[in-house]
Amino acid sequence: MTDKKSLTERDICTKYITPALQSAGWDIDTQILEEVSFTDGRIYVKGKLTARGVRKRADYVLYYKSIPIAVIEAKDNHHSVKAGIQQALGYAETLDIPCAFSSNGDGFLFHDRSNKDQASETELAINAFPSPETLWDKYRQFKNIVTPEQDRISQQEYFSD
Repeated sequence: MTDKKSLTERDICTKYITPALQSAGWDIDTQILEEVSFTDGRIYVKGKLTARGVRKRADYVLYYKSIPIAVIEAKDNHHSVKAGIQQALGYAETLDIPCAFSSNGDGFLFHDRSNKDQASETELAINAFPSPETLWDKYRQFKNIVTPEQDRISQQEYFSD
């Protein structure tokens, strides 16, 4: 048995987080993307020289019908389960999505922004990750998608470059 403390962040993702997502009903082929870059990086200008900063890259972005609805920031097991939540919240804000998670392989810290009056944080066991439908409901609440027509339109497939 391998000691979790000796595993890298990538190992934690492969051995603990991805299996937890799959057990919760997430499809690895259509709903889970890993190491997702979602910004090009800040542009720095000094005189006539320009440079681009580091891209923002989430460990996981979870999708429902091609719509990003949640982000997960993974850390190695030397960190607490809460260690990546600020980073995940920043990514969730940039992506304008309600659900941000942090994990070190022991469990998840879930920050729910769908109730705009009062955001909440909950610690979840590694085997208690929410289903795609549960997080879709939170996304619908966050985006104020209340009618069946709005729901139908919001789930239309779209593609981005």
